[in-house]
Amino acid sequence: MPSSIASRPAPQVLEAVLERLTYVNEETGYTVARVATGRGSDLLTVVGALLGAQPGESLRMRGWWSSHPQYGRQFEVASYTTVLPATIQGIRRYLGSGLIKGIGPVFAERIVAHFGVDTLQVIEEEPGRLVEVAGLGPKRTAKINAAWQEQKAIKEVMVFLQGVGVSTSIAVRIYKRYAEKSIEVVKAEPYRLAADVWGIGFKTADTIAQAVGIPHDSPERVKAGLQYTLSEATDDGHCYLPTDRLVADATKILDVPADLAARCLDDLVTEEGVVRQTVPGPDGTPVAAIYLVPFHRAEQSLAGSLLTLLRGPADRMPHFAGVDWGKALAWLKKRTGTDLAPEQEQAVRLALTAKVAVLTGGPGCGKSFTVRSIVELAAAKKAKILLVAPTGRAAKRLAELTGQPAATVHRLLKLQPGGEASYDRDNPLDVDLLVVDEASMLDLILANKLVKAVPPGAHLLLVGDVDQLPSVGAGEVLRDLLAADTVPRVRLTQIFRQAADSGVVTNAHRINAGKPPILPGMRDFFLFPCEDTDEAAALTVDVACTRIPAKFGLDPRRDIQILTPMHRGPAGAGALNTLLQQRLTPAREGQPERRVGGRVFRIGDKVTQIRNNYDKGQAGVFNGTLGVVTALDTDEQTLTVRTDEDESIDYDFDELDELAHAYAMTIHRSQGSEYPAVVIPLTTSAWMMLQRNLLYTAVTRAKQLVVLVGSRRALAAAIRTVSAGRRHTALTHRLT
Repeated sequence: MPSSIASRPAPQVLEAVLERLTYVNEETGYTVARVATGRGSDLLTVVGALLGAQPGESLRMRGWWSSHPQYGRQFEVASYTTVLPATIQGIRRYLGSGLIKGIGPVFAERIVAHFGVDTLQVIEEEPGRLVEVAGLGPKRTAKINAAWQEQKAIKEVMVFLQGVGVSTSIAVRIYKRYAEKSIEVVKAEPYRLAADVWGIGFKTADTIAQAVGIPHDSPERVKAGLQYTLSEATDDGHCYLPTDRLVADATKILDVPADLAARCLDDLVTEEGVVRQTVPGPDGTPVAAIYLVPFHRAEQSLAGSLLTLLRGPADRMPHFAGVDWGKALAWLKKRTGTDLAPEQEQAVRLALTAKVAVLTGGPGCGKSFTVRSIVELAAAKKAKILLVAPTGRAAKRLAELTGQPAATVHRLLKLQPGGEASYDRDNPLDVDLLVVDEASMLDLILANKLVKAVPPGAHLLLVGDVDQLPSVGAGEVLRDLLAADTVPRVRLTQIFRQAADSGVVTNAHRINAGKPPILPGMRDFFLFPCEDTDEAAALTVDVACTRIPAKFGLDPRRDIQILTPMHRGPAGAGALNTLLQQRLTPAREGQPERRVGGRVFRIGDKVTQIRNNYDKGQAGVFNGTLGVVTALDTDEQTLTVRTDEDESIDYDFDELDELAHAYAMTIHRSQGSEYPAVVIPLTTSAWMMLQRNLLYTAVTRAKQLVVLVGSRRALAAAIRTVSAGRRHTALTHRLT
């Protein structure tokens, strides 16, 4: 709240119905809205802390009237509560707003026509009477009653949480997690929220803790802050943090003395909240590493599983140990019509004779053809083959390439709600050869789950491009395996002739080698220069929506993906998604839509899942899954997404912050996916993010066409800048 408020007169109260939200900043909660006071007057403008209020709700707002030089008279809201409406029109609007599951505009109309001003009293005190309304049977009536009771309980929790500064959407989550114990948990153990409730980090929990009177230097707060700092580090890709860095980072966040943080860290180690272990640091000198327990377990377990596989006596494909390779390769050439290059031949032999092998190389070097050859030979010997990739799109591509079915890792392992795999050491997969494509995307936790499920004697082949960005999750599994001398590997370096004709392949390799792309005379690689960031954003949208479709006949929603270095800023994914949605799925009269914070969802929207949710769909829905919104039901308050794995997934309206629009996405999010055309805005406003492996990853996502839009200076910076920090991992050490 601005400091000038302190000197203001006592706040006034304004009661009104929220008609529409004009602007919402999701990060700060600052909202501009239009409200009706109900006397047939014009709509009024209100601004301020209204996060969570929905159109149709009656609000009692406390604040001050002021005059804005551009927008005129407006009411500045300091706080608000929702009140039950008293007029027939208000009740109809309130019920029809989709607030109570099972009542949409149609039933709201019928119920209010039947009960009039007494409607809310009937729902509250005699819900059984709802069956008097045409179309409302006992089943739906019971559902409405349950939704009303839940809504009331949530409201109670919300009023309490609003007092301690928590937004409505998070209040709903807290209620879903703890139900009637919500207020009790929030008061007594606020730091539990950060661990238990998705969307609440340490900072929100800390705000609540301060509001309920937990001291600034309490050990409970400091320990929670240390665990938060570690968990933030895993979000940045680290498996552990060195002790001194952890203490330094945590004391900055917590604003407490370093010796207090160090003492609380010792307590955490004793209580087994974290693990301390000495490992070699990046330069080989010993480091006192602090791990969150799951990451320590996963790193030890993954290294152990790989070494056991490598050294075990069993072999489920013994015939390749003594095979006549001349004969085998001649047979293979008949099948495929092509000779293998020497590096490819080496990779084929290795994958079929070594129990664990890694195949890496850039685009156009024949990784795909090599994998196809390995699969052909294994299939000829009746081996049981399983093919997996981390994303749905990558799995589809692998299946097309080999002619064998391929699955995502999650589906192959049949992950249960909560994330446990159905296949593991005690119940391994029935497989002789397991091929994992796009292995640069495998994070430590997922790699451990997968390798644990490989039976003794089976062959594991990991295929990927180590020069791409590392996984979104913690670890750099592919790079760590390539750095361990114990793991056999082949790196393909020769670019094949047909690939060398492609500007996309040629320039990907140039960028990876630190050279500028060749632009003149290329039919599939372009730069639209533009220095101003806002103009670059507008040009990016024009290129994707108009110019590429006109010249190449590609569909802007299905075939063209905008990939940007950052989420924030005028040419970031957030702002571009708003512009692209206006062009591709604009608001239409009579078409349902749902607003969540600053975003609006409509049928036809291209969306992506932004967290792992093991409780959705057949085998969970995972961070990075793409899809299209196919239905929006305002009565049942659900939105349906058809994912790129051809599964229809329903989301309740209060789960929509798990989805983000995906017309534009960050380059990190695009890993493992391929698109016919990629448009990449490069602006100097993304300066901190401009790195060679980022640009290389973006360019290698394109099958047919790359268009760069933006500043030549930004392009040069991206090519010049080699990503500085390696991640803190000790997998290579554990493997050697």
